[in-house]
Amino acid sequence: MKTFSAKANEVPRKWWIIDAKDQVLGRVAVKAANLLRGKEKPIYTTHVDTGDFVVVINAEKVRLTGRKEDQKTYMSYSGFIGGHKTENAKARRERHPELMVERAVRGMIPHNKLGRAVYRKLKVYKGDLHPHIAQQPALVTFS
Repeated sequence: MKTFSAKANEVPRKWWIIDAKDQVLGRVAVKAANLLRGKEKPIYTTHVDTGDFVVVINAEKVRLTGRKEDQKTYMSYSGFIGGHKTENAKARRERHPELMVERAVRGMIPHNKLGRAVYRKLKVYKGDLHPHIAQQPALVTFS
């Protein structure tokens, strides 16, 4: 019996849609990361991109538990003197709600070349409209 190793150009890709409305941010991010990596497929190979495309809609309506809306902070540093910026989740939701979901998913995929390739297949939108209707994405249900 030989060990099966998937090839990236032979992997069939599907499109999935996740409705983040009233869903907990962490659960949405875990589901999206697993679909992007292909961990739910029987052909999953750790060093190959075997994942699917994921569209997340209603990013501004994602739910945070506890007091994270006021206490969770997002930091960035430009590399220059005085280039350190901090904002809480409430301010980030008002300014650019897609970044909350994108950053949560980004932290759950590998931080290397493979992770960057996987991350490109994630599409996040603020409202419930998206331009990927032609791909006929299947709806992901949470158990």
